[in-house]
Amino acid sequence: MTSLNQTRPDIRSILFALMMAVFLSALDQTIVAVSMPAISAQFKDFDLLAWVISAYMVALTVAVPIYGKLGDLYGRRRLMLFGLSTFTIASLFCAMAQSMEQLVLARVLQGIGAGGMVSVSQAIIGDIVPPRERGRYQGYFSGMYAAASVAGPVLGGFMTEYLSWRWVFIINLPLGLVAWWVARQTLIGLPVPQRKPVIDYLGTVLMIIGLTALLLGITEIGQGHSWRDEHVQLQLGVALLALVIFVLYERRTREPLLPMHLFTNRSAVLCWCTIFFTSFQAISLIVLLPLRFQTVTGGGADSAALHLMPLAIGMPMGAYFGGRRTSLTGRYKPIILTGALLMPLAILGIAFTPPQSALLTGLFMVLTGIASGLQFPTSLVGTQNSVEMKDMGVATSTTNLFRSLGGAVGVASMSALLLAMLAGSGIAQADRSMIGVEGSSGNLLMDSLHAASGPALDLLRGQLSMTFQHLLVGSAAVSLLGLAAALAMPNHLLRGREDKDR
Repeated sequence: MTSLNQTRPDIRSILFALMMAVFLSALDQTIVAVSMPAISAQFKDFDLLAWVISAYMVALTVAVPIYGKLGDLYGRRRLMLFGLSTFTIASLFCAMAQSMEQLVLARVLQGIGAGGMVSVSQAIIGDIVPPRERGRYQGYFSGMYAAASVAGPVLGGFMTEYLSWRWVFIINLPLGLVAWWVARQTLIGLPVPQRKPVIDYLGTVLMIIGLTALLLGITEIGQGHSWRDEHVQLQLGVALLALVIFVLYERRTREPLLPMHLFTNRSAVLCWCTIFFTSFQAISLIVLLPLRFQTVTGGGADSAALHLMPLAIGMPMGAYFGGRRTSLTGRYKPIILTGALLMPLAILGIAFTPPQSALLTGLFMVLTGIASGLQFPTSLVGTQNSVEMKDMGVATSTTNLFRSLGGAVGVASMSALLLAMLAGSGIAQADRSMIGVEGSSGNLLMDSLHAASGPALDLLRGQLSMTFQHLLVGSAAVSLLGLAAALAMPNHLLRGREDKDR
């Protein structure tokens, strides 16, 4: 790629466009959550309800690595504008949907656009900012990502209550158009590839099939299907076969979609492991903690969404501090290790603190957010520092792939574990005939609680409190794997400020 000297104002203008893109992609991961009852009530379709969220996440995850390679071949500006256009048009389709099938299809298109917005944004920072300065900028991204993820349920609840669930998607139209226009104006000077593009078509198809089948299988397990289910086993089998063939093919093709030599890079691989387990915890907690709050305290969806605010406050704090320290010291391992040490301790604190203790629970949630914030941007900076410039896009997208996979696996495995732990308690055995009747939320756990009263309700809430405690202890145990990866990580020095004008 050609080099580019950016003045400070240019970087700020570019940063605004990129943060708008990241905000939109993160917002639509969670903004739909509290609108689900309203959507299901209008369309009278509960079979596809879970896929309103899952379709977006699956499409985003699959699209991320493809955008990374295409950005290396065709230039980031073109891919960013395509991603923003696809996302904005798909948001219009979501708002106009007349059936659940149309809505799910439009959400797939949204995810395809969002995958480019996330992946390309972070790769652009890798192009124009020297490694030693990237921590600060990636910290801004992580803070915006966290704020959007937690603001999503709050905004979604407000618009659904006072306007319509369709406004959850309509809000993307003006924001998407502004982001597209700003990106079109500010990204003109980005580096442009000087080599002839060679597309790895077979590798692309194999990756799409493999990742899609894997994520569909994982998602269905998280929705309560047994891993012994023939349909789930077929999906996981197809995923394994497609990904094995993909790896074998990528090792031999001239221009691979995902260069296999990156997986021999110890620093990059350990950074990917770290970000996988960090995302595992962060995303699963965003899903589980509001449910814990609602079921144990009896709080509503609006107060449950606000319950996440300490987590949202902690993430940008950790990202900002980690980014600044990385820039000052030139080393990323100490920051990642600090976050990895703090994570299991903070989750254990949440586990053994009742959600009614708002102050103490909030403190541990802030610490959990700080732990996540310390690791997310710093792991990306560590990955970018460990690869050559020609692999910047694909290395960045692979980091985002592991981040998305961690979140998907975290939500699915924790949800499946929760259902398994409740299986013998009678809580999750609600009469499925309730689904679709007036007053039903479509959530069997919540409907069971609403059906109980008096001492029976107190008993159920006590059982749920212990169940969530055990679940969170298990989550803390999983986070030790991220700590192990951080401990094994080489303590490399980032390339210095002399790289700024490269």
